[in-house]
This record gives sequence, C-alpha cells and structure tokens, in this order.
Amino acid sequence: MNNSLLRLFAIALVLSTTLGTNRAQAQTPPNVLILYDAPPSTEFEKLGFGYAIMLKNLIAHFDTDAELMPVHEYVAGKMNDYDATFYLGACYDNPIPSALLADMAVSEKTVVWFKYNLWKIAWDAQYGFVEKFGFNLVQLRGLNAEPTSQNPAPGFFDTVTYKGMPFVKYYAYDAARNEVHADPDIGVVSIVDPAKASALVNITNPTTAESVPYVLRSGKFWYVADLPFSYIGPRDRYLVLADLLHDVLGVEHATNHRAMVRLEDVGAMVSVHAMKTLSDYLWTKKIPYSIAVIPKYVDGLGVYNGGVPETVPLEQALNLKRSLDYAVARGGEIVMHGYTHQYGDIVNQNSGVSGDDYEFWNMTTNSPVAEDSTEWALGRYNAGLADLENSGYGTPVAWETPHYQGSALSSRATTQVFNATYQRVVYYTADTPDFNAAVSKDFTLGQVFPYVIKKDYYGQRILPENIGNIEYDISDIDPSSNFTYTWQDLQLNAKYALTVRDGFASFFFHPFWLEPDLGTPGLQDFKSLVDGITNLGYVWTSPSAVVDQIGAAQ
Repeated sequence: MNNSLLRLFAIALVLSTTLGTNRAQAQTPPNVLILYDAPPSTEFEKLGFGYAIMLKNLIAHFDTDAELMPVHEYVAGKMNDYDATFYLGACYDNPIPSALLADMAVSEKTVVWFKYNLWKIAWDAQYGFVEKFGFNLVQLRGLNAEPTSQNPAPGFFDTVTYKGMPFVKYYAYDAARNEVHADPDIGVVSIVDPAKASALVNITNPTTAESVPYVLRSGKFWYVADLPFSYIGPRDRYLVLADLLHDVLGVEHATNHRAMVRLEDVGAMVSVHAMKTLSDYLWTKKIPYSIAVIPKYVDGLGVYNGGVPETVPLEQALNLKRSLDYAVARGGEIVMHGYTHQYGDIVNQNSGVSGDDYEFWNMTTNSPVAEDSTEWALGRYNAGLADLENSGYGTPVAWETPHYQGSALSSRATTQVFNATYQRVVYYTADTPDFNAAVSKDFTLGQVFPYVIKKDYYGQRILPENIGNIEYDISDIDPSSNFTYTWQDLQLNAKYALTVRDGFASFFFHPFWLEPDLGTPGLQDFKSLVDGITNLGYVWTSPSAVVDQIGAAQ
C-alpha cells in the first residue's frame, strides 16, 4: 500500500423507534431497498449506482442485505415490502415516479432521502408534505461564489458537527484548470413544526456563519442534506452517516472501540532486524498484530538486481521466513497480501517490483489485466496459499488486495478461498468497465470502512483498515515517496473514529521505515501512535478475534 492510494481515498443521540424496538425484540435484520438516480444516456447514468453500492456496503454491517434499484423502475407499493427505503438523489432534477412520491407521502415505514429532488414531493401540494412532516425545503446552496485565483476558496456549507467533532468536507481548487474538486451542494431545509421535525445534526458555512440542518428527522422520515459518499476520508461526514445508520435501521450496537495494527508489505527483502524490533515491541506491550505477507518476490525488470530479473519463492526467502517464524511465535497472524504484489514484467505504475506495484489491475491502461478472470485470480490465490502452507504457516487469517485495487472478478473470487478480507476496497460500476472510452459512464469508487462489513457488494467479509499509515517524504531517495502523514494525523483520525459507536482504529505500518539509511524516526513514531491510540481508550484486538466474534454473532 502506498501513498498514491491514500490520496485516492482522501479524494473520494441514540434514537428509539418503533422499528428499532420491534427489531430488538424479534432479533431479525431490517429489509432494505435502495433507490438511486440513473438518468439514461448521460455521463452520470451510473453515478447514483456507485453511491448505492457504497450504501449497500455500510448496511451490510447490520446483518442484512439491500436491494438496489434505479428509481425510474419503481412501481407502486414496492416499498411496502421493506422495513426501510433509501433514495439517493444524486442527479439534479432527475424524474421520480409519482407512484414513489405517493407511497412515501403516506408510508409508515422508514424513509431516508438524500440531497437532490426533495422539491418534487415537498413543493407539490397534493402530497401534504409540510403538514405531515413539519419541515420544508428552502433552497439548494453550493459555493458562496465562483472561485478565482484571487479568491480560490470562497467557502460553502462544509462543517458537519457531530458528537463534538467538526467533520469538514473536502475542497480543492485547481486554478490552472479552473477546476473545483469538491461536492459543495446541499439542500437547505427549515423546520416549520418543531413538534414534528428536529435537526439531529447541523452543518455550518464558516464564511457566512450560517448553520442549517444536515440530518433532519420527522418520525420515520429522514432527510440528509447531501450525499456523504463523495470525497470521503477519515475525518469526513461519511462517518456521521456510518454511525447514524444504527438509529435509522433500529439496530443498536454497543459502544465497542477496537484497534488493530498490521505490518505491511512483508516480503523476501524485508529487514529481519526491523521485523524483530517491531515484533518484540508489540509482544512486550501485549498487543496482537498481523503481518501482510507477499509469498513470492518478483523483480521482473531487475530494478534492484543490476538489470537482471529476479524471482525469490517463499521457500528460498530466508529473511522472510526468519521474520515470520519470529513474529508468529510472538502472536503475529499472517494476512496474505497478494501473491507477488506486482504484475508481469511491466512497470505497473511504479517499478514492477513486489510490494510496489498493482497485481490485479492494470494501472498503465486503467483496466483489468489481460488475463482477468475468476480462474486466473483463483490460480494466484491458491498458489500463494500453497506456498504458505508448504512453508509451515498454515492458512492466513485474511486476504488483502495489493493497493486495495483488484478487478470486480478478482474481488468476487476472494470469497471462494478466504474467510475474510482486511482492507479498504475499490469498486466499479461494471464488471468490465471501460474508462478509456470517449465518454465513459463507469465510475471507480474507493471505500474505507469504520467497522466490520459482513458481506460487501462483492460478497466479501471485510475487516476494516480506516485511519491510514505513517508516511515520510523521502523524495531525495525515492521520488515516488513524496508524501508526509504523521503519527499525529493517524491519532487524530482515530479520535474521529470514536464518533462511530462501534468504530475501529485500524492502521498499517511499513517495517522499512526502521531502516537507518532512510533517516526517519519510524520506530519512535510507531510507538507514539500505539500509545496515542491506547490512550484514546481503544482495546487492541487481532483479525482472528474479530472473525471469531462475527461468527459467534451469526
């Protein structure tokens, strides 16, 4: 995992209800319908579908699955078959079937409306929306003004305050291209009858000092002022939704904050000294941990071997085996991190060397690799599993996709051989997306999870990694390593994760940061981060313990 994907992911009141009370007694998961905008023959035809995938994934935390449906396919009475219906207003003024509006206006079940198009029901007198729900849509608001080179950040409603923490929406302006990278639009609502409607969470515009409801509730009707799936990050309002879904769905989870640490990209060239140092420290602190192992080392272009291609299988990787033997004896658990963590004899973004490049996605063409298939992926998974088994390490506790990015087919294939994955995930709005078409309708979506996802869109059980990793700018040594992310950054991310009642603080660390030639304070920063997370009240756990707890819960 490198800093390029970290940047990718950066760019992307307990409330009792009748639904919740009944569900707590019956112990049955909610039945959920997710409707989304899909305007045909437009560049945004699949945008809402992408957001629906991300919401579906979060809902899988609650022992349930969700049906996805384009909103234009809705038929009268459909939502009566579900405990909760979510509508993702992703496209401005997208047509909504009158049957859905009529059903929502009289529904006694949970309805959650996101962002756009609320005016189609709120401003149409036939639905009696304001009288029933006690609030109205006032207007849409975006940027306070058009940005310029003189005023690059004119401001917008960007700060969602929840449980005492300010969640600030992402914003960047490219003056050279006059491009805004942000999602500033929100629906501004006003409460007409406080006896019926209340703002649970507010959003503020720091430039104008205005504050309006961000999450509003009227009985079982909820309104969320934007779509919290765009430009998500570890301190983003996305976490607010992740926590509030407990209340929306009426599935209460006890407060339970756990922490996990993973030693990353551990392959044939790993420093035995660094691994022993980290293993000893974690063992002494009685902190369980895991090791992301790359079974087979490949330097297909000889980048680090004088131009001569080099391959080191696990049985010949003495440094790796010594490191793993030492770590496993001290409680370390093995996660399989790709088979070779690179692809063929090409530079697949960085160098073509194990641990540096993508394995299950062609980054040079931004497309699946030529061999992409279930069988091809399974062949690599099984080869790595056999290497680990034959070397005496047994079955790994989980799988981690190199750089978190695999094709749809390879991601689905993990479920056939691994009990869990331990990662962030990249999703696509098609199994074979064409991002190189003149006008591509498909989207790539990177999603980070604050808690366990029991069955994601690809069928994977996901253990979270959600607060990132320590990075240093060593561009004078390695031009691709030009990003700094401090232990204090990660500790702050962990503090934000506490707002999710069962949120994790899960991070990874590269042992090579202990190498003296790099001149970084890697070991001290690692210790400071571990202490910082501990002091926040997290309880350290292992991947196997989390998997066992999921199994017990089911």
